[in-house]
Amino acid sequence: MSFSIKPTIAVYDSLKGFMEEKQVGEGDLIVTNEYVLSPQLGEAKAPCAVLYQEKYGQGEPSDEMVDAILKDIKGKNYKRIIAIGGGTIIDISKLLRFNDDYNVEEIYAKGVDLVKERELIVIPTTCGTGSEVTNISILEFKKKKTKMGLAVPQLFADEAALVPKMLSTLPYGVFATSSIDALVHAMESYVSPKATAFSRMFGKAAMEKILNGYQKMQKEQEAKLPADMEDFLIASTMAGVAFGNAGCAAVHALAYPIGAIYHVPHGKANHMVFEATFNMYKELGADLSPVEEVLAEIFNCSKEESWKQMFDLLDFVLKRESLGSIGVDEKIAEEMAASVIENQQRLLANNPIELSQEQIKIIYERCIK
Repeated sequence: MSFSIKPTIAVYDSLKGFMEEKQVGEGDLIVTNEYVLSPQLGEAKAPCAVLYQEKYGQGEPSDEMVDAILKDIKGKNYKRIIAIGGGTIIDISKLLRFNDDYNVEEIYAKGVDLVKERELIVIPTTCGTGSEVTNISILEFKKKKTKMGLAVPQLFADEAALVPKMLSTLPYGVFATSSIDALVHAMESYVSPKATAFSRMFGKAAMEKILNGYQKMQKEQEAKLPADMEDFLIASTMAGVAFGNAGCAAVHALAYPIGAIYHVPHGKANHMVFEATFNMYKELGADLSPVEEVLAEIFNCSKEESWKQMFDLLDFVLKRESLGSIGVDEKIAEEMAASVIENQQRLLANNPIELSQEQIKIIYERCIK
């Protein structure tokens, strides 16, 4: 049994306070979005070089996007990368730690043999990625029409810097999809064969914070951004610690082709296949009792009833869309299932029970309507 938390985790009152404490300046590169950084700076100028991700394309990160960024920073000799943003920003920034001579394909191929040459600090601005505490970077590979992950120790940040105030202007849709993503992180890692008492401790705490927060929203009958986002941010980081040790599984594996082909936000793609994937686990006899005990405690009901309670609650937070509504049909479901088997074995190894290509196709088909 093994368990680790690699980055230092620190909480700051504000971005300004972080910059002052870390003496951000010459030799630093902030990687972010303009709509994220500008409101925080106001009339002030950034104290160091800034790279805006949207200059290189919209949506989630791709191999083409990162290659263009690597080309632009070549020879700049930055000593520290400061990632301020969601999963796209963080996953890109992790790949900027190495020698400028590598492209993305080479980074993925050489992986564990590469030497990190820059310090990395991550400030998450959503409550879902968990990537601030993992050694994983996920990119869309355009030619493969799927997402793939690189997981090597060199991708761990040196510090995960949490600034809860930065989530106060998060659009509701981003909050909903990212927090659901964090919940899936916690649940998949909880039933992973790699789960330990330590990873489950973080996973359980994350599930409690997220689902209790959702219940409070439902009680108030308002699907809107909670006034206090600190619990959701901390829950996301806790879920990141959990899945960073025990892994994510089939929900994420099935979501990747959806995101790559239809450009659906990652958390939304997870939500589309979440219930159907866990239903398939149950049909095949997977032991889900560890997570059922947690859900039953949270919802104060039987284990079986807790599933309905949870998925009804998720539909309150974000109504689940069908795969059919975005254009998936049975032929595409079959093609995506083949892609999952070919490209996502890293994730499928963490399933609580093995899924065949046919069973994956059935999951997709059940989500079409």
